[in-house]
Amino acid sequence: MGPELSIGIDVSKDQFDVASEPPSLAGSFDHDASGIRTLVGKLRLLRPCRVVLEATGPYHENLVRALQAAGLPVVVMNPRVVRHFAQGAGLLAKTDGMDAATLALYGARMRPITRELPDELGRELQRLVARRRDLKGMITAEKNRRQGADAWVKRRLDQHIRDLQREVEMIDKRILCRLQSDAQRWANYQLLLTVPGVGSVTAFTLVAALPELGRLNRQEIAALVGVAPFNCDSGRHRGTRHCWGGRAPVREVLYMATLTASTHNPAIRAFHERLYRDKHKPFKVAQTACIRKLLCILNAMLRDRTPWRPELAPAA
Repeated sequence: MGPELSIGIDVSKDQFDVASEPPSLAGSFDHDASGIRTLVGKLRLLRPCRVVLEATGPYHENLVRALQAAGLPVVVMNPRVVRHFAQGAGLLAKTDGMDAATLALYGARMRPITRELPDELGRELQRLVARRRDLKGMITAEKNRRQGADAWVKRRLDQHIRDLQREVEMIDKRILCRLQSDAQRWANYQLLLTVPGVGSVTAFTLVAALPELGRLNRQEIAALVGVAPFNCDSGRHRGTRHCWGGRAPVREVLYMATLTASTHNPAIRAFHERLYRDKHKPFKVAQTACIRKLLCILNAMLRDRTPWRPELAPAA
């Protein structure tokens, strides 16, 4: 039974709902240290081929760490993917127990690949980058509120903006300090900084939020970030290619880096001019292609452990 058993776990704030495919295990466990120990102990005895759960922000992290420490094969899925699978299978009702059964069925039918999950430092860096992004959004919102505010409110807003900016600076220092504690991540950060247009924020965001950089081929890394165009063809119809999905925070920093690189990086500038001015591509299409080009260059640099070399950029 072990080699064919898939486990699905629906994670909520208060409990874990568990199901298996084929059906042999069902139940709920408290979302605390004792509940995690009990659940992990049961799963170690069953020796499933995969344990599938959805990404649920901070709620699934303790369980994932415990499952990893026990040597169990964990797969953390995008909830949208699993929901589409459920709709395609005609599973329209939704409860916590049904969600767990759907996750187990998804694991048995689709056999998702077990990928390496971030270590403790990787998770900390991701949390810091996410918090920094939240603070920058708050700063932008406060600056927008200044428009039309009276003098007293403006002074309070300005004070709040300065406080938020200090928080951002503290997080930046913390990120760099944590990067320096890991030789491999610090080396990757230094390599990324050699590219014209890539600054500190872009570099540490890529190291934290895109650990696969340098480990995948160019097609895979572009699809993972969400800058790979997908076909939309049927019969004689040839539809417009569109990019969708991927990691939005990574795309955001790459977009800003590409805007700078389009001016200061000769390889990206020439590529952009060829698309936008010579081939008359829409600006958005040309910009997305430049993001993909820059991403492939960075991927090749980390793969080959080489700093920026303009003569090799066209081949990336």
